[in-house]
Amino acid sequence: MSDPENNRGAATPGLSPADEAILREALKRCSPATLDAALTYRRTGDVAAVPAVVLGIIERFVDPEHRPRLKTGETDLRVVEDLGVDSLTMMEVVMLVEESLKVAIKNEELRDLRTIADINAFIQARLCGKATPAPAKHFPAEAVLEAMPMQPPFLFVQEASVGAAEASGRYQVAGTEFFLQGHFKNNPVLPASIMLEALGQLAVLFLLRSGAPELERAVDPAAIFFTGCEGVRCHRVVKPGETLALSVRLKRLKAPLATFEGTVKVGGEKASIAEEITLTFGYAAPAQA
Repeated sequence: MSDPENNRGAATPGLSPADEAILREALKRCSPATLDAALTYRRTGDVAAVPAVVLGIIERFVDPEHRPRLKTGETDLRVVEDLGVDSLTMMEVVMLVEESLKVAIKNEELRDLRTIADINAFIQARLCGKATPAPAKHFPAEAVLEAMPMQPPFLFVQEASVGAAEASGRYQVAGTEFFLQGHFKNNPVLPASIMLEALGQLAVLFLLRSGAPELERAVDPAAIFFTGCEGVRCHRVVKPGETLALSVRLKRLKAPLATFEGTVKVGGEKASIAEEITLTFGYAAPAQA
């Protein structure tokens, strides 16, 4: 349960009849749940209601074929790539969010808001008067290739976003991968070990590109190796054509070890988890003066 005192926004709670009428008119094409959440926030200042408002407003503007994905609860959905929201539509979304929640978002701040989770975190921080979280660094396919010691055909991160304590990434199973030949006969299924490998690779990218404060200096890409994992569970079969949504969160980091927890989802469904993935790493040699 949320704590109303900790979640109370910076805006003064209270909603006049005139303001309520304006809010109802603004959200008349959104779902009743969206209006209820907006009314809750405007009356109480409880920012726990914000994600429902954001989700409902996005749903109002996306094409019908994308709306079922919003109902899965995936907060790592990318607004542009996954939901087909173009720049003009994004402006419409933002203006309605601003009007509904009485919050201001600058155009330049939009560039760093790629996922629903990014938008929620940004708005909740702004409403609470807190510093907005530093945006995650985005790495398209070519940047991942440049950074990683693993390379195709054994690279299972196609794009990623890396923050100060976590990273997310994606890999689409093409169906032509060499390890699907015979796994299984006439029934190609992604090996669970590959899902674990993909999570480990995302953790490698985190060590190389996060700039986490626990890291003393740059990590040597040739000195990162897998040492162990615990609490691995598989929940779902993954087939060709499906996309792995990968996420890792740093649990502990003290050279030469880094431990992460990881999750793989497909279409909002949990496919596999690893309670702990541990890597050993070494630092790059200091640059010569």
